[in-house]
Amino acid sequence: MAVKYVFVTGGVVSGLGKGITAASLGRLLKARGYQVTMQKFDPYINIDPGTMNPIQHGEVFVTEDGTETDLDLGHYERFIDENLDKNSNVTTGKIYWSVLQKERHGDFGGGTVQVIPHITNEIKSRFYREEFSKEERIAIIEIGGTVGDIESQPFLESIRQFQQDVGRENAILIHVTLIPYLKASGEMKTKPTQASVKQLQAMGIQPDVLVCRSEYPVTDSLKEKIALFCNVPVSHVLQNLDVEYLYEAPLAMEREKLAEVVLECLHLQNHEPDLSDWESMVENLKNPDKSVTIAIVGKYIQLHDAYLSVVEALKHGGIFCKAKVELLWVDSEELTEKNLDQKLYSADGILVPGGFGNRGTEGMVLAAHYARTHKIPYLGICLGMQMAIVEFARYVLGYEDANSIELDPGTRHPMIALMPDQEQVEDLGGTLRLGSYPCVLEEGSRAYQLFGEKTIRERHRHRYEVNNTFRGELKENGLNIVGTSPDGRIVEMVEGAGHPFFIGTQAHPEFKSRPNHAHPLFRGFIQAAVEKAGEEGRKEKEERE
Repeated sequence: MAVKYVFVTGGVVSGLGKGITAASLGRLLKARGYQVTMQKFDPYINIDPGTMNPIQHGEVFVTEDGTETDLDLGHYERFIDENLDKNSNVTTGKIYWSVLQKERHGDFGGGTVQVIPHITNEIKSRFYREEFSKEERIAIIEIGGTVGDIESQPFLESIRQFQQDVGRENAILIHVTLIPYLKASGEMKTKPTQASVKQLQAMGIQPDVLVCRSEYPVTDSLKEKIALFCNVPVSHVLQNLDVEYLYEAPLAMEREKLAEVVLECLHLQNHEPDLSDWESMVENLKNPDKSVTIAIVGKYIQLHDAYLSVVEALKHGGIFCKAKVELLWVDSEELTEKNLDQKLYSADGILVPGGFGNRGTEGMVLAAHYARTHKIPYLGICLGMQMAIVEFARYVLGYEDANSIELDPGTRHPMIALMPDQEQVEDLGGTLRLGSYPCVLEEGSRAYQLFGEKTIRERHRHRYEVNNTFRGELKENGLNIVGTSPDGRIVEMVEGAGHPFFIGTQAHPEFKSRPNHAHPLFRGFIQAAVEKAGEEGRKEKEERE
């Protein structure tokens, strides 16, 4: 089997769930024994999303090899349970950057550089290739944006050319589209789907499969109409109704025979799928026997997608514990000493996620203080760990002006300092400490118990680190350094002594969590929150009696 390609495009409107459709297909193909890889091609001109505001774009997902990517890659990894890399996210910016560098180098022999063939050739060269891996695979490639967008046209033209290069039986196209419901007339309309497909056909591309998003079931007569006008078999017109839980999507698409239809188009055998592990996970998700409330105290809560992987990792911990995780979103900018109890008293656990800049950080310090002094399970991620250390320095060590030099360059007690290799860095994009790094855990620590091994690897995205000058004071007063880099220089993880669960990590463990394999820190955090909720429930019961 040569490498087979499945392209996924979207039409009519954005936000239809191309990424979830692509990820669901990946899970279904893996369940049939096929090797799967995934890519996302984004039309924006940024090199990557690393310098974008999370409130505008959502979170930046970081791969094992340190590539800052679109958040859809997080869905891909969680669904297909594979680590992706720098080849998995390509932007218009990367394409033009590469072509312009070649032009400056003289690679085009003085010829005029044009969209066709130079840009399209560069795009095609980025499509997953067999030489990238010794394993035979099906490559699922999502094209961002919507058919009709000006910036998407070179990518679509590249697909047209690529299908001619490798053959239609080796490269097919799924088009995700919308069938709106008009309340006034009580009708579902197929015209937007027809128009979107005609745009593709005008570019020389014929979709092989149509995945139709709708609020109501798509009837057989509607499918027949769509098939007739869009030139596809009626069995290749599939509905994609909303599901209550994200991780139900692969099971819903299995009922629609998505993988069976795709394999038919690719002339591959449709093996019997093994989805038992996924079905068991969804069963636990849908039928919890307890609940916990987790407060996420952050600065970007206007857009929950800014913390997408954190939210999903919390759900994974809930799945493991058979607990429903209720989220309490707390804007760290609004937290004060006066309203702290009012905002956080109902939380069974408090999580402070990562971020950059000083906006809202004082609220994060207060949240860490509340969690530490009230014995509420606390998980601090990256900036969340740093603010927990600043809190400890202020309230326990007595350093009232303690801070990170990122937030207060003039502080006399810089608990968090710039990493030495970052001192001469001027560019913002792609210059952080990025990707997977080893961490050595202290035997006997809570973290060591959770991971069950001494040396672990976690993904990072930061520029500042714990100031080693203060390590001794922190440990002597009850904030233990339980994880460091192998050479002992960089503090990777801390724990509060005498606390049911108070852990801070410089890494981003949320990026490695999977729905059927919850990350150890999130698993432990939710378990501690469950125990806290149980204790509170017993107290309330005793008070009533």
